[in-house]
Amino acid sequence: MTEQTVGTDNSRVAEESRATYDPVAAQERWPAFWEADQTFVPADDGSAERRYVLDMFPYPSGDLHMGHAEAFVMADVVARHLKLRGYDVLHPIGWDSFGLPAENAAIRNDTHPAEWTYANIETQATSFKRYGLSFDWSRRLHTSDPEYYRWTQWLFLRFRERGLAYRKASFVNWCPNDQTVLANEQVVNGACERCGAGVTKRQLTQWYFKTTEYAERLLEDMADLEGSWPERVLAMQRNWIGRSEGAYVDFEIEGADDPVTVFTTRPDTLYGATFFVVAPESALAAAIVTPEQRAEFEAYLEQVKKATEIERQSTERAKTGVFLGAYATNPVNHERIPVYAADYVLADYGTGAVMAVPAHDQRDLDFARAYGLTVREVVATGESDPAISGVATTGDGTYVNSGPLNGLTDTASGVAAIIDQLEEAGVGKGATTFRLRDWLLSRQRYWGAPIPIIHCPHCGEVAVPDDQLPVELPHLSGAALSPKGVSPLAGATDWVHVDCPSCGGAAARDTDTMDTFVDSSWYFFRYCSPGYAEGPFDPEDVRRWMPVAQYVGGVEHAILHLLYMRFFTKVLHDMGLVDFVEPMRRLLNQGQVINQGKSMSKSLGNGVDLGEQIDAYGVDAVRLTVVFAGPPEEDIDWADLSPGGSAKFLQRAYRLAADVSSAPGTDPTGGDAGLRQRTHKLLAEIDDCLAGQRFNVAVARVMELVNASRKAVDGGPGPADPAVREAVEVVTVVLSLVAPYVAEEMWELLGHPPSVASATWPTVDTTLLVTEAVTCVVQVQGKVRARLEVAPDIADDDLRKLALAADGVVRSLAGRGIAKVIIRAPKLVSIVPG
Repeated sequence: MTEQTVGTDNSRVAEESRATYDPVAAQERWPAFWEADQTFVPADDGSAERRYVLDMFPYPSGDLHMGHAEAFVMADVVARHLKLRGYDVLHPIGWDSFGLPAENAAIRNDTHPAEWTYANIETQATSFKRYGLSFDWSRRLHTSDPEYYRWTQWLFLRFRERGLAYRKASFVNWCPNDQTVLANEQVVNGACERCGAGVTKRQLTQWYFKTTEYAERLLEDMADLEGSWPERVLAMQRNWIGRSEGAYVDFEIEGADDPVTVFTTRPDTLYGATFFVVAPESALAAAIVTPEQRAEFEAYLEQVKKATEIERQSTERAKTGVFLGAYATNPVNHERIPVYAADYVLADYGTGAVMAVPAHDQRDLDFARAYGLTVREVVATGESDPAISGVATTGDGTYVNSGPLNGLTDTASGVAAIIDQLEEAGVGKGATTFRLRDWLLSRQRYWGAPIPIIHCPHCGEVAVPDDQLPVELPHLSGAALSPKGVSPLAGATDWVHVDCPSCGGAAARDTDTMDTFVDSSWYFFRYCSPGYAEGPFDPEDVRRWMPVAQYVGGVEHAILHLLYMRFFTKVLHDMGLVDFVEPMRRLLNQGQVINQGKSMSKSLGNGVDLGEQIDAYGVDAVRLTVVFAGPPEEDIDWADLSPGGSAKFLQRAYRLAADVSSAPGTDPTGGDAGLRQRTHKLLAEIDDCLAGQRFNVAVARVMELVNASRKAVDGGPGPADPAVREAVEVVTVVLSLVAPYVAEEMWELLGHPPSVASATWPTVDTTLLVTEAVTCVVQVQGKVRARLEVAPDIADDDLRKLALAADGVVRSLAGRGIAKVIIRAPKLVSIVPG
């Protein structure tokens, strides 16, 4: 071991023998201070520019887990940084507290869902406070509180008045064992994920929100989100909305009173339509099937009901169908073509019917080959005939077998020509459609917001008057919540049977509850004025705080939640309640915390308990580890990380604060120039990293500054130097973003009153960023042969090249070889000739 190494080790031992940070004591002390001080309650008095930072609010399924640890610390970094920069920051918290898990827990435990829900909320609230998150707890809300869902119901009624909430019959996934509706995600390989029973289809009358009314605006307004929302989220929403240009085409069908309209993006291929397909569950299929084919059709329909929509639309699934005995007439060539019911067409998508062009659509071709139907190529692309190859051609080419289109080679011209032909004949027209379907919001569940509608045999659907809102849930628990084929609310007869608000006669409440996505589509407005009693929110409060400056949550919500909240905002804008159309200016999708290369799960045995990690290493070490692990949007593998290493680093930072011996407020300008330059250079880089949400790199720069400060304390100007105080104060303030407890303790050690969260973000002194040249002496055999002006941070290789190229060095060497070059950048190069 060298003398220098011994000295370094002794220095480290001496450092570690000094002051020690106690994370447990800090975690007990500071939450009480923050609450009493109201550190994170915004002033909202106009004294500072406002910023609203928001996490996607949690579901109270149990205590916090590692996913929460990552998701919530990212927004906390943003909120704390904005506050330190002088903004008045709103960073609220609440719970998305309605939902099926609570209902299932109540059935298992023979209790009311509220017991499980609110117990879990309190558990999570305690953990959130322990985790050091800068929440404004005064605005806390729960969507299952009557004070909240009163306004969810009020909004439903306003949507209904605008024609945006309506009721219709539709097919749903149905578990005959549990006697309940299942979402597509709850059906696995055609079976109920809960009990394993085979799933079928059942037609129920359901409530919908007319999201399709806003499809164009949902699509177009994404232009305002470019660059501030992740591109993959925007791409997913664009695909989900699915704008398509094409034409509506009318087909006469035997047995149908009126023509059936289909939409196609390729009307130019109409001459290749050789059969017609309708959804098996559609009313049209049942209406046109001939008596000879009815038995086969009904058997097939029962088979189709066992498959989910996801399974039916899979490109890998074999196509099945049944001939209905009926024929349609192709409107351009008047050919009589057979009509089939097939599982790859859905009743709720488009018109529930498609014209089949097998030569140029793979699904149609697979079906045609399976059932021996005609395949006619109408666009010759130069590839093999699809009837022979089994591969549909979809590209451009020359029109063939297409009447007046024959010989054309431009698809746009072909489409325009066929639309003109259809419109002239009165059998079609150009059109734009969307893949987006209306939002099915009915749920046959108890633990949700009741739909505020009363059904009267004389008056029909009657809205519950506003002054009777909220329609509160009746008290049901345990077995009363068990599925019985209808919503559990239907069994609460005293609650169901009411007088009609319109005529006073006997009537019944709607027994469905709303999809919980309704609750989460407007909660961010309520945070602006949680106690407001005259509406869902005070429009003036919303104008002051919104749109949200930064929204943080998982990419799994890219479509449903993020699309629904955008829809709600646009409706509220049209109602005159808000003056913007996009609720979230900026979106950050945090990655997932995995372990050993896989998602954490009990079955894999690779779960990591957040509470245990905090007990072992402290909150700050866990937060620091999560943030430092990588870019916030990327997954992190806990098996590759070292919270123990983070804890050791925090001790080093803490000891720096204990070592500083200059007084608070000491002017740093007289301090060590080298350390000051290093401090401000790193601070400038930290500012850039935070602006670009590269939080992990910002942490790396703090670590560099800790090292530079320790070097200055132990082997440089010493702990009394004003530059050391400046550097350590920068470390403390920046570190407070990710490690608030140790930062509070350090701030206090540095002689400042709490809280560091209310300090001022340090300002970069740009004059210290200017790189000044230094003189490098170049020696040959100990004699000075050149002096070079170089940058102070020049690399050894670059300095070597400059030195060897210097005229005086070249003359001195006179062609001799070089035995050794000793470099002490940036001030010395010593050359030993060979």
